[in-house]
Amino acid sequence: MRERLLSIVMCGVSTRGYQDVLPEVAQRCGVSRSAVSRQAQQASAEALKELCERRFEEVDLLVIYLDGKRFGGHQVICAVGVDAGDSKHVLGLTEGATENAVVVKGLLEELVERGVTPDRKRLFVIDGSKVLHTAIEQVYGKQNPVQRCRAHKLRNVLGYLPKEMQAQVAAALRAAWKLEPKEGMARMRMQMEWLERSYPKAAASLREGLEETFTINHLGLSLRLRKCLATTNIIESSLSGVEGRTRRVTRWRSGEMALRWAAPAALETEKNFRKIIGFRHLWMLKAALDDDQTADENADSIVDNKCLAA
Repeated sequence: MRERLLSIVMCGVSTRGYQDVLPEVAQRCGVSRSAVSRQAQQASAEALKELCERRFEEVDLLVIYLDGKRFGGHQVICAVGVDAGDSKHVLGLTEGATENAVVVKGLLEELVERGVTPDRKRLFVIDGSKVLHTAIEQVYGKQNPVQRCRAHKLRNVLGYLPKEMQAQVAAALRAAWKLEPKEGMARMRMQMEWLERSYPKAAASLREGLEETFTINHLGLSLRLRKCLATTNIIESSLSGVEGRTRRVTRWRSGEMALRWAAPAALETEKNFRKIIGFRHLWMLKAALDDDQTADENADSIVDNKCLAA
């Protein structure tokens, strides 16, 4: 009964209107808003528990997206993964600021405990937050490639430019990102030099973390697959689905409440996940990650042998 009630609430039916949708629930738990709220609260707590206990030992995750969304005055940080079989998974949620290293590290450590271990090299896709990058290195090591969201980078740079210049600069940046890393970075440096003369803040914004916007170019992936991995759009779309299913909530009393509502909404949104763009080329990403991991292991083995010989 709780599951059915929660599903109805996630579809946007208010506690005032559920009697017309599901009469048997009205008879069993009463028609008062408080009765419905109690049932929904218990169901959402169970959904949060289910999400936090998911195991991923048998899932070969290749990509992990990290991003956050505000619910009232509370920030919910979410992790979404893509496996080698092109399926998407909501990995976990936590409450706190994306600028808080302790919060982000705690979420990643929780994922490790649930089977997303550091022994497999993965691609992490994040916005421009340095804290996210630091937390990834602390939990999973520095060997994992990190792709910075190009959409965030573009918005940040264009925010320092007059409107009449934005289309031209945006086109130049998008064109550079389609090139091979060496040539693309050279084009970007030319763009920075040009911006430096009149718009130094735009140039500084472009320079900051620029190399990480070319991570997927270094992996030698197809242009179609790069399109999906170049931004955090996948997780932002997931969080938008969560926001849509919780739009009737007008008063967020606590971070715990935000998590309880976000969890069932995320699970409901997950049911409508589609294949990522370029999913047929995921084997290329897997091959690139496996080759890098093998190279790192061989390098570590050589170092160990030299140390033993010494």
